[in-house]
Amino acid sequence: MDIIATAKAPAAIGPYAQAVAAGPFVFTSGQIPLRPDGTMVEGDIRAQAEQVLHNLDAVLAAAGCRREDVVKATIFLTDLAAFATVNEVYAAYFGDHRPARSTVQVAALPRGAQVEIEFVAVRPVR
Repeated sequence: MDIIATAKAPAAIGPYAQAVAAGPFVFTSGQIPLRPDGTMVEGDIRAQAEQVLHNLDAVLAAAGCRREDVVKATIFLTDLAAFATVNEVYAAYFGDHRPARSTVQVAALPRGAQVEIEFVAVRPVR
């Protein structure tokens, strides 16, 4: 098992890693809309989702992966009424790539975030 860490994404705010590689799989921890310096992104759900995906790009890169290597995404929303907006951001992020996905509404997320996303990726053989 390898611990994945990068300064290009916010540091973990608890006792966990940004991601862990186990065999060919990379499991990211959930990312909330923090900038790499630890400050929260201001703005609506669109701005928050864009920052979350930017953070995940950085974590994937640190693991030697790209978004095309993602096989599963889990999205946590504090309000499913934001689903359509997050779905637009998500679709633009992945383009034609279509990983499996789950989306659930939760009562609350750390630091008052409206969205959190985690990925499972497969390390490519390059």
